[in-house]
Amino acid sequence: MIQPLEGIKVLELARTLAGPVSGQILGDLGAEVIKVEQPGVGDEARRFTPPEWDGESCYYLSSNRNKKSMTLNLKSEQGKNIIYDLVKESDVIIENFRTGTTEKLGIDYDTLKEINPRIIYLAISGFGRTGPEKYRAGYDLLIQAYSGIMSTTGEEGKPYKVGPSIVDLSTGILGALGVLTAIIAREKTGRGQFVDCSLLDSQIMMLNHLATGYFATGKSAKPMGQGHHTLVPYQVFQAKDKNVIIAAANDRLWERTCQALGWDDLLNDENYKLNEDRVRLRNVLVPILSERLSKMSSEEICEKLDAVGVPCGPINTIGDVVTSPQAIAREMMVDIDHPKIKGLKTPAFPVKFSETPSTVRLHPPSLGENTEEVLSSLGINSEEVSRMRQDGII
Repeated sequence: MIQPLEGIKVLELARTLAGPVSGQILGDLGAEVIKVEQPGVGDEARRFTPPEWDGESCYYLSSNRNKKSMTLNLKSEQGKNIIYDLVKESDVIIENFRTGTTEKLGIDYDTLKEINPRIIYLAISGFGRTGPEKYRAGYDLLIQAYSGIMSTTGEEGKPYKVGPSIVDLSTGILGALGVLTAIIAREKTGRGQFVDCSLLDSQIMMLNHLATGYFATGKSAKPMGQGHHTLVPYQVFQAKDKNVIIAAANDRLWERTCQALGWDDLLNDENYKLNEDRVRLRNVLVPILSERLSKMSSEEICEKLDAVGVPCGPINTIGDVVTSPQAIAREMMVDIDHPKIKGLKTPAFPVKFSETPSTVRLHPPSLGENTEEVLSSLGINSEEVSRMRQDGII
């Protein structure tokens, strides 16, 4: 089976989530990924618990398959020289150190491109490598707040964070996209390049129409709780037994909703014909809908709306969705053969390819599991490996 990135070699000097997500995506697509970790410490995500699975962090397990792990002290001269040797035969570097750190270590892009002009260097940071705040640290929660994402969630005066690590995950995906773009560009130019990807930039992109709306109106979007700024009805409703979502995102779907649920009075009411009017009269219309839906079961609501093509459904738990027939049919939880953990499952690469499907070839490695293998590929013998271990280099 052909793998799109077969033959591409990646050095991952990243930890926690955004950088490792980029590395895992490239690994899923066939790249060889070598994860370089601090001796005796490793990626701090290894200690992000609970939850854990047979002593391993679920946080780490979910973002580090298809990689080899080697330990290396980047502050030592020999460790730095080993990185230089690996860079000579690598295609991609991924790092997420704070701005200025790689220069101190001697592994910055300007240094490494002299060793290998074809190297693609992905730098992930909180605020980017330029600008007045480039030296600030950035974590998912901080950027959810700083980027404005949290100002649009929850209710007025009660902002909420998004449950999953949406900032890290989306930045990791965009970082991988940047690398893939740079690989294509290199085919045309023969040169690698510096790819600057920040947590803040990724979330400004995620603001999407809310950001454009600010420049159109001069007003920042406010939190809408379970509703939507520009669509009605497009929110959570309490049925007789549990909550359901109704997403009538245009006028035709509103008509179908009324027809399916027998709401002829609302269907024929000129005040609610157009979405812009439903938004304007949200405080009148939504209580009417809520009162009617509260007398129906969630099954009845969903059956009637599904029959006419109106998007709707229950609010699933994590367990509901990952064990659902649809997720199983889409093979969205992948089984990984792990030497320690029986039945290990993690979310699969989500894009389906007809000719070059993603694969799982390696389990999330234990700390330094492949150190000797990687060093051996550089011609370093076992005696030297033992000395390096004693000296704290690996």
